[in-house]
Amino acid sequence: MFNSRHPSLSKRGGIWGLCILLLYTSPLSCFANFSKAKELIYKIKEGLPRGTFIGAIGVDLHLDFTVEPPFLFNLPQKKVSGQYVSLNNTTGELYTSAIEIDRETLCPDNSEGHGCALSLDVFVLPQQYFQLVKVKIFIEDVNDNRPKFPVDEICMSVPENTPINARYAVEQSAVDPDLGLHGVQTYWLVNDFGMFTLDVEENEGGELTPFLIVTDALDRETQAEYITDIIAEDGGTPPLLGAATLKIIITDVNDNCPQFTESQINVTLHGNTTKGAHLARLHAFDHDLDANAQISYAYSERVPRDTRSLFHLDRITGVIKLAGKIDTGTATFYKLTILANGPGCIPAVATVSVHIIKVVTGPPALIPRYIAAEKDGVVTIKESEPAFSPIAFFTVKNIDMNHRVDCHLEGTGPFRLGPYQMFKNEYLLETTEPLDYEKIQEYELIVVAKNAQGLVIKTFLKVQVLDENDNAPVFQQSLVEISVEENNPPNTFLTQLQATDQDSESRGDVIYLLGGDAPGIFVVDRVTGVLTVTTSLDREEKETYRFIVRAVDQGTPRRESIATVVVSVQDRNDNSPRFINKDFTFFVPENFPGYGEIGVLSVTDADAGENGWVALSILNGSDIFMIDTGRGALRAKTSLDREQQGTYQLWIEAVDGGEPALSCVTMVTVLLLDVNDNPPIVLFPQSNQSYMLVLPNTLPGTSITEVYAVDKDTGMNAVIAYSIVKRKGGEPGSFAIDPETGNITLKRELSNRGLYSLLVKVSDHGQPEPLYSTVMVNFFVNETVSNESYIQSLLTREAEIEVEERPWYKGQMTEGPERYELFPCRPVLIVLSVTCLGLFFSVVTLTSYICCKRFKKQRKKRSEVEIPLKMKNDSMQVVNRKLRQISNI
Repeated sequence: MFNSRHPSLSKRGGIWGLCILLLYTSPLSCFANFSKAKELIYKIKEGLPRGTFIGAIGVDLHLDFTVEPPFLFNLPQKKVSGQYVSLNNTTGELYTSAIEIDRETLCPDNSEGHGCALSLDVFVLPQQYFQLVKVKIFIEDVNDNRPKFPVDEICMSVPENTPINARYAVEQSAVDPDLGLHGVQTYWLVNDFGMFTLDVEENEGGELTPFLIVTDALDRETQAEYITDIIAEDGGTPPLLGAATLKIIITDVNDNCPQFTESQINVTLHGNTTKGAHLARLHAFDHDLDANAQISYAYSERVPRDTRSLFHLDRITGVIKLAGKIDTGTATFYKLTILANGPGCIPAVATVSVHIIKVVTGPPALIPRYIAAEKDGVVTIKESEPAFSPIAFFTVKNIDMNHRVDCHLEGTGPFRLGPYQMFKNEYLLETTEPLDYEKIQEYELIVVAKNAQGLVIKTFLKVQVLDENDNAPVFQQSLVEISVEENNPPNTFLTQLQATDQDSESRGDVIYLLGGDAPGIFVVDRVTGVLTVTTSLDREEKETYRFIVRAVDQGTPRRESIATVVVSVQDRNDNSPRFINKDFTFFVPENFPGYGEIGVLSVTDADAGENGWVALSILNGSDIFMIDTGRGALRAKTSLDREQQGTYQLWIEAVDGGEPALSCVTMVTVLLLDVNDNPPIVLFPQSNQSYMLVLPNTLPGTSITEVYAVDKDTGMNAVIAYSIVKRKGGEPGSFAIDPETGNITLKRELSNRGLYSLLVKVSDHGQPEPLYSTVMVNFFVNETVSNESYIQSLLTREAEIEVEERPWYKGQMTEGPERYELFPCRPVLIVLSVTCLGLFFSVVTLTSYICCKRFKKQRKKRSEVEIPLKMKNDSMQVVNRKLRQISNI
């Protein structure tokens, strides 16, 4: 097809082939511009159908398909191409071929740590474009192999005295060729009989070993073995199962004593019976095994010695034989008491009654007498009849006493024909074990009697087994696990239960019923076993439903079996995240360190898995705050200052991991609690250099001025107390300050003129340490202010005096004359004062005359000064009131 489109290329094909051959056989290339080999990697899953697209080599190599001549792609490995992949020669597209790729067949020795890859070489032609492309296709594992046990039947031996919770390793564990989660994940028993359970342990190599655990007391004599199925389950979706028969054999311990099968045996013996004739065989049994079940037989001491000599008892087999000649004239009845002795046990007792009769001779005949129901030579017997159930008596009559008759049974089946112990030539046909209709429904038997002369007498007998309801229905799975998504539509199909009954006719018809523990929302069809749920399920309301289903047959009496159904409701993202509170409020002290935990926002989502994963984010304020997505802890990136902003309101969004995602929003209020980090600020007086004129005639009790301060903190941190800690000038106790309002009042008459200075301490009530500020309040006592510069010089000199501040306490609010001392060096000051006093009187004498002349003029000036001072005081009070309003705001 290619040559028909490009005739010239057929001519050049030989040249290309030769160049390609030289490329691999000679270090010299036919073309100098061949590109280096490139490698492409693709990934596909095993088992893909034919024609599945793998990759486009030309596209992945970014080739320009518009060039001439066009590109050609060649796969030299034709065997690989035909078996696993196919290559489009013109487009370079790879597809799966007719044979599905099986990872386990392609890479049988591949382990989980190494990938399984199919390597190909692809040629890009013609020669001017030639490239060797290495293509590697990684085959990814899928869950396409069931776990498999190394043997079909696993046998384990467990002693019957095994304690409860004893563990036995199941060495033949299952193998799954798949990898990882697709390998074997768990084991379980189809039927644990209420006696066993399985546990799974993982060794250091990651291999799982099932352990059989005994959960109840075992008794070999009650049940010698338990046969069930052990199931290995992998982790695929859906999981694949592997099964093997688990046969648990209960080994014996000596916990039983011998017992006779018959404690009363009657034997009929003809008077001419020859010595050595077999009379009876005693059978005692011990439910134990081997040495624990060894039994020996012996006569009781109550049996007379001559009777013991006449009837020989084999101590091992329990067979009683005639050891001498019977005298029918002296005795017609013997009573034999036999003991069965076992190791460490009280002997069991049986009695054999031997009746002696005379023999009547006549023509030989084999006469049957049926015990079971019979019609036209066909005997019917129920399968429920126990072992050793009698079927018929066969009597051989008219046999010469001196001739030996052999009577035996021909045919197969659990039957035996043996002499009946009470009479000679009486044979009893009985079963040796219970019959099972489900195995064999009919038997054909022949009773043969043969004497020493070769005379043979035969009687044909057919035995039919009648079916009874002896089999309960059996579920295919004793544990049915179902997964269904929540919010399903009503009457959703869940599964179809299947149980079988081996009995015939109506006894094998099965109907399905729900157990009493099944919720009313589940319905099962009585005939088909289809299980449905009538309503929509909600995983958040209930995640798992576990109940019993019954399979009941129609026999009499009815038999049934049960299976456990576990319905797991799978989650869907139908619930939004929910905060535990409608909103959150956190109180945090200001100056709280950055990135400290302010509070935790608890959020829940009723969904499960990724649908229940919740991520938190801040919709506003993310430049100041951050939140831990996992814990929901709210943090501030920096330290916060209440005086800058006291309240923050944040919107927090919670988004779950479902598809589509659901979310909710809550508001978080962060309130900053005040910390005493701001000292009081004195607003009045505005500086330590300011002063106030006080008239000498001011009356005690008069409010002079007021110290006004504010504090940026709140609460007790902003409650301000005022106190006078130092003073200078005047007599001690001349002034007092209100500790709450800062109002300074005059307490004593002012006798001296001049400058009075008060050092006022303004302190808050903060904890643990109060903060404070100080201010100097100056009063100039005089009628007028005649020399402003003089007063300023006094104030400047006053500011240069260094005063020692004392700590402020509540007790210092009440001032006394003896409480404070402005200058600790008082004696020196007294000497200086006396010296200055003399100079003062001289100056007063010289200036008294001048003062008298100017008295009237000074009074006039005083009136002019008092008015502005008063106005100044009034304006300051207005300012104080405004400042108080501002601080309250």
